[in-house]
Amino acid sequence: MNSKTKTYIVKGLLGCAVMAAMPLFSSCKEDIDESNLYTFTGETIEDYLSNRSEQFSSFNYILQRIGYDKILSAYGTYTCFAPTNEAVAAYLDSLYNDPVNTDLPHNGMTAPGLEGLTDSLCEDIALFHLLNTKVMGVDMGNGMTIKTMLGRDINTSIDPETGALLISRASAVTSMDNELENGVLHEIDCVIRRSNMLIAGEMENHPDEYTIFSQALKLTGLTDSLTNISTTDFDKVDNTRGFYVPEKCELGYTILAETDQVLAEHGITDIEGLKAYADSVYGKCAEPGSGWYDYARNHRIEISTGTDYKNPWNTLSMFVRYHILECKVPYEMLVRYGTNERGMVTPVEYHETMLPYTLLKITRNNGKLMVNRWIANNSLTDRVAELGSPSMHTVLFDGVELQGSRFHVSALNGYIHPVKGMLAYEWRVPNGALHERIRMDDTVLFGEMMSNSLRGISTEQVKALNGGQSGTDGRHGNCDYIRFPPRFFKNLAIYNGEDTRFYYFPHLDDGWSNYQFDEFNCMGNYDFAFRLPPMPDGTYELRIGYTAEDPERGMLQFYLGTSSDLTTMRALDIPLDMRHKPLDSAHPELIVNNTDIITGWCDWNNQDDMGIESDANMRNLGYMRGPLFYTFRGNPARSHPQDLRRIITRQEFKQGEYWVRCKSVIENPQGEFHLDYIEFCPESVFNNTQYLEDMF
Repeated sequence: MNSKTKTYIVKGLLGCAVMAAMPLFSSCKEDIDESNLYTFTGETIEDYLSNRSEQFSSFNYILQRIGYDKILSAYGTYTCFAPTNEAVAAYLDSLYNDPVNTDLPHNGMTAPGLEGLTDSLCEDIALFHLLNTKVMGVDMGNGMTIKTMLGRDINTSIDPETGALLISRASAVTSMDNELENGVLHEIDCVIRRSNMLIAGEMENHPDEYTIFSQALKLTGLTDSLTNISTTDFDKVDNTRGFYVPEKCELGYTILAETDQVLAEHGITDIEGLKAYADSVYGKCAEPGSGWYDYARNHRIEISTGTDYKNPWNTLSMFVRYHILECKVPYEMLVRYGTNERGMVTPVEYHETMLPYTLLKITRNNGKLMVNRWIANNSLTDRVAELGSPSMHTVLFDGVELQGSRFHVSALNGYIHPVKGMLAYEWRVPNGALHERIRMDDTVLFGEMMSNSLRGISTEQVKALNGGQSGTDGRHGNCDYIRFPPRFFKNLAIYNGEDTRFYYFPHLDDGWSNYQFDEFNCMGNYDFAFRLPPMPDGTYELRIGYTAEDPERGMLQFYLGTSSDLTTMRALDIPLDMRHKPLDSAHPELIVNNTDIITGWCDWNNQDDMGIESDANMRNLGYMRGPLFYTFRGNPARSHPQDLRRIITRQEFKQGEYWVRCKSVIENPQGEFHLDYIEFCPESVFNNTQYLEDMF
């Protein structure tokens, strides 16, 4: 089979998976020879390579140099991306004749060709093409970030012109899903390239795309700031239960950047033009009375339009900082696919930027990612249990589109995602795009989850990271959870050491009720605090989403403070008992007229007003039903009595620093605190006199 034929096979296999995102596909062809899609030969991965030496002897030579031919001959479960001999030859030639890396001549090669490879280069190349889990082509079709055995990530995407599955933008899969005795092998036409440059250096290495933005990074001094790669500066834990515990915390950055072409489309052809644009946007953002950047205005910060570009309050520095996230986020995780979300709702994520206490909003709309899209009356509705009439939800700003995943640039410590328009924290962001109910999954609160490719990770991948072993929590039997040590997350403070055990339960199935199928769970006599995402000035309800479980959950007191320092904390309301399940038959004394007297929960499906009056009763008690947005066992969370939202405070927030402390108030070494998502809901939504807050 020639490579062109194989490309069409890839296209046919992935067509169904990507139809929604790729308008190119209108249907899946039914006449494809399925015998070519999946082959099973009885060989190991090493057998496959050895038996096809005319194609793969060069890659096999690299494996043999580090002893991995023996590993891939043995029992196990692996994925191998195997480059052809021609691909390896072209790659080695590019390394040896590289004109860019002057610090390391020939990239460390001692001579042209295979014999010039050092053992360390062989190890880097080989392990970057191997996974210690089995990943099939259909899994990669919607875009996927996968940690290789080198510890570095690769990303998948679809080429819209050929339909081929691409690995890290350039390596096309020419024959996929060759199932073998110890895993699966995908043939590729190019060696997967990895960057050993930091993110600013990698941007500079793309002069045809990012000359002006790269100049701005240098002028503002941010090039020297974006240097974090990893750290081990966190506490060790007693892991007697055998869960996976990270030994290193990956760090990094994400830059959403305008290309030179996009800047030119807006009349900006040099760095002076970009400075002028930054002055026009940010020059008066902190003006008393009229400024919209609340944090800067409230603190009477002087905004500079001068040449002191390293001043963080210089307009050029502010412009650049709003483009940078302090974590590594691949394209597909900028808005995570919620596999249990209901299709009528537009998925949204919010990310904090390096411009102090600011958020940007990313919406997945019709297969595109749009930044700071503004829709009138978002989170409100004029129709019960529906999103509302189109006339009340006009689009006031379409947003700045992100180019697709195949255009991103991967660096040693981050990602660069090109945008198709000018991105700025202008008036319409805090007053428009962010003026809505903001729901954030727990994993977005901790950027390290994305930097370490742990958000949404499969349980099979966790088990592989744990040496093929599962832990046990003493309650559910064998479990593939992740145990995080204290000080692993910068936005989490643990006050009592081993008495607070912080776990991540990844990629659970429909038998678990969670917003995005995963959750954090804190066990023990816990006492910890997490940092809240920053909101524009306003009066908000702060809510926390959880599922009630008896006797697994615990009882806790919430506190709110302006830092993680306990002296700033004040108690909020009365303690929350997460053990209490509405309408629990074990406690009939708490049920009156089919209504739970603690939370006010009753089945809204049986009410003439579809639950509007009982919603108000629940709010008076400090509770809300779960949303219609996601499902549990096929039914919306709103219909599940254990899915609850607790309103933990209703108050004015200033744009700045806030922390929520969660302290167990009962003695229970096995007690659990369930953290699924949080919500900030502005008063214009929860107290609107014309419309209802939508039930989604």
